[in-house]
Amino acid sequence: MRVETIKGTTVGFYDGAITSESDALDAIGATYGLDIDLVVLEVERMADDFFWLSSGLAGAALQKFQNYGLRVAIVGDISRFTHESPSLRDFVYETNKRGQMLFLPDSAALEARL
Repeated sequence: MRVETIKGTTVGFYDGAITSESDALDAIGATYGLDIDLVVLEVERMADDFFWLSSGLAGAALQKFQNYGLRVAIVGDISRFTHESPSLRDFVYETNKRGQMLFLPDSAALEARL
């Protein structure tokens, strides 16, 4: 996990894939001892099922991060998914409003949000 400080926030960039609930636990485990404030997951490293809410993967994975008190930012273009899924579009809007979980199009948006 690459770690950077952005505007006073310690950000861990997870370099593994998220294709299952157990992968989320691996990402959480990678943060131990690093005092990470926010974990960044790149869209390119995530299973498409994550973005189909009916699969349950997003809910299960994101709940794990929340249970461990970690903020999460999913960074990358998800427009192909939000275009087809009004539910995902609403989920992204609501989570971005709260700020515990963020869906951001790129690293510039991540920096601006922090």
